[in-house]
Amino acid sequence: MTRRHWVWGLVFAAVAAGAAVAVWQWSGKPPRIDPNDPSQVVLGQQLYRAQCAICHGAQLEGQPDWQSRLPSGRLPAPPHDESGHTWHHPDEVLLRIIREGPAFYTALGVQSDMPAFEDTLTDQDIAAILAYIKSRWPQTIRLRQAQMNR
Repeated sequence: MTRRHWVWGLVFAAVAAGAAVAVWQWSGKPPRIDPNDPSQVVLGQQLYRAQCAICHGAQLEGQPDWQSRLPSGRLPAPPHDESGHTWHHPDEVLLRIIREGPAFYTALGVQSDMPAFEDTLTDQDIAAILAYIKSRWPQTIRLRQAQMNR
């Protein structure tokens, strides 16, 4: 195989991979979120620490007094443990909140300091973060949240 064929093979593979990702993202099928998958949970923990813990806390505890508005009128970052409201939302809403950030909240008439992560995290990354968060919930909370996804 000549070097030229090898380069064209790489180009073709890259284009095919990009098309596959685009088709998957446009398919509307949400990524798998499995708090019982150790590899997804470990990846999610790493991503959570790098992207989320600065606001939501290393132990998912959220910011102090998270239910009281700041002087800006915005709410502090809520906890993601069972004391917060993360588990009150179905997976698709959680994916959108993380992906869209302020755009999601603006549509609801709410202002938020939550950034959009659509240019930073893939849907697979977001799914891993959610798997990690869910892995920390008691089983009763996991079951209640899972019912919303049916």
